[in-house]
Amino acid sequence: MTQSWHTMLEFEPPLLAAVISNRNYSFELLRASRECVINIPTLELAEKVVACGNTSGRTTDKFDAFGLTPTPAACVAAPLIAECYASIECRVADTRMVNKYNLFVFEAVKAWIDPAQPDPRTLHHRGKGAFMVAGETVKLRSKMK
Repeated sequence: MTQSWHTMLEFEPPLLAAVISNRNYSFELLRASRECVINIPTLELAEKVVACGNTSGRTTDKFDAFGLTPTPAACVAAPLIAECYASIECRVADTRMVNKYNLFVFEAVKAWIDPAQPDPRTLHHRGKGAFMVAGETVKLRSKMK
C-alpha cells in the first residue's frame, strides 16, 4: 500500500497514527492482521511509489509488478521493502478512531535504516499528486536527553 499520511503521536511507547481509506484493500488487511510496516522511500523510487498508489493489491502483486524486494521483518508478518531507506515495523495499538475517522494508532516495535545512505532524499506526499523531498540537514545543539 502507498500511504499518504502518518504522524508521530508519542515517544514512549513510540506511537504513530495513519489515516487509511476504508475503501482500500489495505484497510481490510490491516484490520485483520493488526500489523504493518511503514516503509520510507527515497526520491529514486518516486515513479514506483506513484505506480503502487495507483494500483490495487487486491488484483496485483505490487512487489512483482514494480520490481520491489520484500524482506522479512523481525517482529511482524508484513514485509519490509529492501529498496526503501527506512522501515518501521508496527502493531495496531488503538482502533477507537477507525470507524469514525479511518485513523489507526500504531506502536512502532522495530525500526530500520539503510546506513549506506547518510543523507537520504526521502519522498513525502503532500496531496493531489504533489511530493516534497527531504533536503538539507541542519544541526543545532540540543539540551534534551
